[in-house]
Amino acid sequence: MRKILFIDRDGTLIVEPPVTYQVDSLEQLEFLPGVIGALSRVLSQSDYELVMVTNQDGLGTEVYPEENFNTVQKSMLQTFAGEGVTFKEILIDRTFPEQNSPTRKPKTGLVEKYMNETLDYANSYVIGDRMSDMQLAKNMGIRGIYMGSEEPSPEMDIALKSCSWAEIERFLMRGARRAVVERATKETQICIEVDLNGTGKGKIDTGLKFFDHMLEQIPRHGGIDVNIKVKGDLEVDEHHTIEDTGIALGECFKRALGSKRGVERYGFALPMDEAEAQVLLDFGGRYELVWSVELQREYVGDFPTEMLKHFFSAFGQACGCNLNIKAQGENTHHIIEAVFKAFARAIKQAVRVTGTEIPSSKGVL
Repeated sequence: MRKILFIDRDGTLIVEPPVTYQVDSLEQLEFLPGVIGALSRVLSQSDYELVMVTNQDGLGTEVYPEENFNTVQKSMLQTFAGEGVTFKEILIDRTFPEQNSPTRKPKTGLVEKYMNETLDYANSYVIGDRMSDMQLAKNMGIRGIYMGSEEPSPEMDIALKSCSWAEIERFLMRGARRAVVERATKETQICIEVDLNGTGKGKIDTGLKFFDHMLEQIPRHGGIDVNIKVKGDLEVDEHHTIEDTGIALGECFKRALGSKRGVERYGFALPMDEAEAQVLLDFGGRYELVWSVELQREYVGDFPTEMLKHFFSAFGQACGCNLNIKAQGENTHHIIEAVFKAFARAIKQAVRVTGTEIPSSKGVL
């Protein structure tokens, strides 16, 4: 899934002259405070891509010569590139407002090729200083980040209103590793949200109380935010609910991890009363489950213990990770809880960002 920032130019990246509203000379080129550093850090520390989307009225006329525009544009892009800020594409509409062009913002003609199943709609934004930019976001089905002074209308889906690139940077980085997965089958309806940059908050409701209690260990001991809502066919049995939750949770982690740039990748063992558990985890993109857990009871509360292995197998396959899980003890409740706590601690260690490179000699995970 591609996280894309569709960014307006004048008034968003560079200062817009108050009279002509056209930047057509190098003397007029002035960057908004903090924009270069903010975008440089966002690109180096996350998977965001940049696409410039700008209306340039009358470009190529005597009033607004194209050669002047090109000189300013080249200098602006060179300055950005010098700090590691590059744009995947620059999309320019040259028509006047009255010409009703399908490519003129807020219409989506310029960006339609990005509006497909590869776009991460939940974590992509239009950033601009005009209501036409926010309307473009709405027409695309994504949210807007508004830098203008005009009061936005209530129907606009604005994620952030700010004139500060420092604040925009903080907002983007908080959500840079967030993912939402909705999975619906004839047997289960599941919605899961994971934020790897979270603070340990979670809301879990699967319809199985002991399973909820175990899943709550992931945000609490993993230091991430996890929300899980499941409606399953528990009148049949617990199998579909538990296995499908593992599938959806694994897919959500896979999306939230993105390219895995800078993560530790590996992670953990811990004791719980008389029980001990070891969970070795590798978010390397390949699946393997090594399982050595002996459980004496058939059920703990409303949870069938045979489904413990099924859950971790489903998670690992959907996420693309290796799991080596060993546990022993006397009390089945303690053994299972120790496994989930060790799993959460392994996640906390493995998703931690400590660099900017992909943690693999291959350069990709």
